[in-house]
Amino acid sequence: MSHTPQSASSDIATDTRSGVSRRGFLAGAGAAAGAVAVLPAFTAAPARAAAISNGASVPALIIGTGYGGSVAALRLAQAGVPVEMVEMGMTWDTPGSDGKIFPKVTAPDKRAYWLRTKSKAPVSNFFGFPIDSDIPRYTGVLDAEEFAGITVYQGRGVGGGSLVNGGMAVTPKRTRFAGILPSVDANEMYDTYYPRANAGLGVGQIDATWFESADCYQYARVGRKHAQRSGFAWTFVPDVYDWNYMKAEQAGTVPRSALDGQVMYGNDYGKKSLVQTYLAQALATGRVNVSSLHKVTSVTPASGGGYTVTIDQINTNGDTVATKTVTAAKVFFAAGSVGTSKLLVKLKATGALPLLNNEVGKGWGDNGNVMCGRANHMWDPTGTLQSTIPCSGIDNWDAGGAFAEVAPLPTGIETYASLYLSITNTTRRAEFTWNAAANKVDLSWQTAWKQDSINMAKSIFDKINSKEGTIYRTDLFGGYKIWQDGLTYHPLGGVVLNKATDNYGRLQGYDGLYAIDGSLIPGNTTVNPFVTITALAERNIDNILANDPM
Repeated sequence: MSHTPQSASSDIATDTRSGVSRRGFLAGAGAAAGAVAVLPAFTAAPARAAAISNGASVPALIIGTGYGGSVAALRLAQAGVPVEMVEMGMTWDTPGSDGKIFPKVTAPDKRAYWLRTKSKAPVSNFFGFPIDSDIPRYTGVLDAEEFAGITVYQGRGVGGGSLVNGGMAVTPKRTRFAGILPSVDANEMYDTYYPRANAGLGVGQIDATWFESADCYQYARVGRKHAQRSGFAWTFVPDVYDWNYMKAEQAGTVPRSALDGQVMYGNDYGKKSLVQTYLAQALATGRVNVSSLHKVTSVTPASGGGYTVTIDQINTNGDTVATKTVTAAKVFFAAGSVGTSKLLVKLKATGALPLLNNEVGKGWGDNGNVMCGRANHMWDPTGTLQSTIPCSGIDNWDAGGAFAEVAPLPTGIETYASLYLSITNTTRRAEFTWNAAANKVDLSWQTAWKQDSINMAKSIFDKINSKEGTIYRTDLFGGYKIWQDGLTYHPLGGVVLNKATDNYGRLQGYDGLYAIDGSLIPGNTTVNPFVTITALAERNIDNILANDPM
């Protein structure tokens, strides 16, 4: 097993990751420019800023460094507001002994998972054999957080979910927007904020001509052929991967990442995560500091105004090694749908923020995620080289309520399999509640609710199987299961806009507290959600800066 960026036994008290400076962060920001000469984030020895100090008083504190938090940090800093960002995960900028920051999907090590001792891959079996393996406990990049009815996959580290997703950057069809965020003006979103988000994220399209001959997308061309022969619409999907770099990967002129099995445990080279885009710009202002391996545990009104924020500093084993108390005039909750929802539900129930309204914790959904695989005929090979970055999907939303990403299965061998992640039009919503006896937050999701999503996905794949004379794979998800119905990659909701907050994310009951992440979106975006999260954050921070004193 290769060494990871930092020894699991290292102590945060001496861990140079605890604070991130502008220079250190920008060392690997070349990917944002879209040039072929994309450099990994560890190309220079970074200078470090100090982590946030015990007793500090700050104008704005942002909890989390994902999409919403990164937008807020950039726009606040550009407006002249000093910003402290607190991130529970690590700063991923140092290679292990294998020369890579991140492991492959086929070889998870301690870098892969957040404080687990066994991996938990979404595709848990192969040819009927379990593939999860024992790993050392470590603050790895992917959290497989288990609730009673569902496992929620989330990014852990500076950059949040942008570190571990496939980069599919999809703007929902305008006709569907009213069903996603009914209180938001669609005109301003599509005229101003979606374009701003797409530009800020570095969204681009695959070269359609190159796609036709690229070995690494044979699997996607097979998916297209089968979809179209069954009468389904097939479409290219935008992405934040550097497509010129992808071409160079296939040509063998640059180090591989997407073509070397990197995606859900991070990507070393071609993907433009927030580290290369919004966060790099925010740090370049000189007004933003990031404290990694810091976890917010409490926010309460301070006697002299603003808020007292309690923060645990942790080491790479997850142990608390210091507790800090700081004061912030404004606090932005950007810990992701689950993180923000859990924290606010706890703070309301335990009396830290009792004036939060009863909508906090409600309206959570899984974006209708469900996975399946199909066993193709021997004359339909999907290729031994597969890019981990999806570039296409099957659209049956209007007729069957499902959009299916044509997903890779990058095993390095020919599988004759097509894998799909579907987003479906499910209306199921769960609630986070405080379990005082267990001192934790529960989620009311029920696995049986996934049957709605399965039925919608079947509107595509039953027809394809019938047309092609193929069957579902039963060896990928354990126990002869056809459907992976126990997960979501796209958690949404829990602090729903215009219910738990006002129409711009201000938390009801408390001036100066804001939610600015995927918790604001009630359960479904009809597509991969991060562009919508980013655009909504752009809209909300515009209004906050225009109307709230900073």
